[in-house]
Amino acid sequence: MARTILLDALTGQARSRRELRATLRKKGVPDEIAERLLDRFAEVGLVDDEAFARSWVESRQRSRGLARRALAQELRRKGVDDETARSALDEIDPEREEQAARELVRKKLRSLGGVDHATATRRLAGLLARKGYPAGMAFGVIREELGEADGTPYDEV
Repeated sequence: MARTILLDALTGQARSRRELRATLRKKGVPDEIAERLLDRFAEVGLVDDEAFARSWVESRQRSRGLARRALAQELRRKGVDDETARSALDEIDPEREEQAARELVRKKLRSLGGVDHATATRRLAGLLARKGYPAGMAFGVIREELGEADGTPYDEV
């Protein structure tokens, strides 16, 4: 029964060991049995927090445009230990992270047609902050993209 619970939980989406442990506990599986089963699943490669973290980071950065800080928070909530999370986050290419910020800004700029620079900057900075981007990178990208959007060189914005 516990094995079926784990297999069902892993169907369609990878999960962290902590998530699987919580699922088993919620279903009434004793902790001792749950740990033995999780160990066995780890031995055969079905439970692997390192692979889960790498996959999660790649997927969430690509689909949601999240930066390191937001991804680290999500991994923490998923129960991935800090060292494993840091290892997965270190694989993020800084240029790719900046490009993702630019794409988010460009997409949002389409809906900010009639607003002044200060309002656009504030809204864009809020968007990037919620996605976990550091302020320095966010404001640099915003200045450049606002300058390109209206034809003004970014250092005059």
